[in-house]
Amino acid sequence: MPSMRLKGKVAIVTGGGSGIGEATALTFAKEGARVTVADVADSAGNNTVEQIRASGGEAIYVHTDVTSASEIKGVVRATIDNYGRLDVLFNNAGIAMRLGVAELPEEDWDRCIAINLKGAYLGSKYAIPAMIANGGGSIINTASIYGIVGGLNRAAYVASKGGIVNLTRGMALDYANSNIRVNCICPGFTDTPLIKNFVETPTKYKALVDQHPMGRLAKPLDIACGALYLASDESAFVTGIALPIDGGYTAG
Repeated sequence: MPSMRLKGKVAIVTGGGSGIGEATALTFAKEGARVTVADVADSAGNNTVEQIRASGGEAIYVHTDVTSASEIKGVVRATIDNYGRLDVLFNNAGIAMRLGVAELPEEDWDRCIAINLKGAYLGSKYAIPAMIANGGGSIINTASIYGIVGGLNRAAYVASKGGIVNLTRGMALDYANSNIRVNCICPGFTDTPLIKNFVETPTKYKALVDQHPMGRLAKPLDIACGALYLASDESAFVTGIALPIDGGYTAG
């Protein structure tokens, strides 16, 4: 496997304080990228930066609410001020929410759509001009297996992730001539703090595992490796895809 696959590149990772975002920020830095870690959890985000610096990488942390245009502008500006360019945006920040339409409070619907879908729109909106300025770039969005298939009692979540899949396709077409590639990753259930909030017992955990033909949940690094491929020049002719990383979940 090639080493330093992101040498010379600058990346923003939203939701970089934990789970998939943390693993991806660490992986990007290990592969040579200078990384801006964006999150609302300051302690967690700074911890990711400290891990990167302890391993000899370069990183900064910027408190970022992805639903706020001013804060998204701020993280892009901080990245350019520190590193002079922006090559990769990983729109990863997100929340999970369970309930069907009839039971779901309107404010919870709005919050889920705002973080999971509007956040990707805002991140891309303000990153794209910076990428155009340096000749192109790569945008990676975190969707979900539930952007491809339906899910029980997850109305807002499946709507937000299905939206991410088609937003990805639309942006890929819109900015292909600007040498900006836009792709999304569709993780299966991944062993992160987000999952632990919903799986209270060993029986429920096993039932979740059993839905994946490979017999385990994804590790955050499994997803990070997919993001690395899409961020790197190895995927130079790849745009507009929804890449399942799901242990076979959607194959059935």
